[in-house]
Amino acid sequence: MAIPHYAYLVLKMPSPAGVLSLRGNLSVAYACETESVALAKATDLSIQMASMVAEAKMASADNMEIPEPPRASAKSKKVKEIGLGLDDPSKMVKIGAHLDPK
Repeated sequence: MAIPHYAYLVLKMPSPAGVLSLRGNLSVAYACETESVALAKATDLSIQMASMVAEAKMASADNMEIPEPPRASAKSKKVKEIGLGLDDPSKMVKIGAHLDPK
């Protein structure tokens, strides 16, 4: 039976000539781990993209359009202007007063 020791990057296993020790390289191990994490992220993104394409193909053309919000008339539109408190009085911000309080 082989026994790995991750802290020392050593794999020890019995052999006819005694204990066989295989030593690893820390920089190579780090590079492999970094590459495997990048590959896992890329694989996850490709799976997500494939599922989004499948969902888009199943959607009807009506669901693909982004609806425009209803435009309020000029009378019902309430806007409040607030000064930013700077030296220049022309620096104002406009806030819509018709927003839902939630």
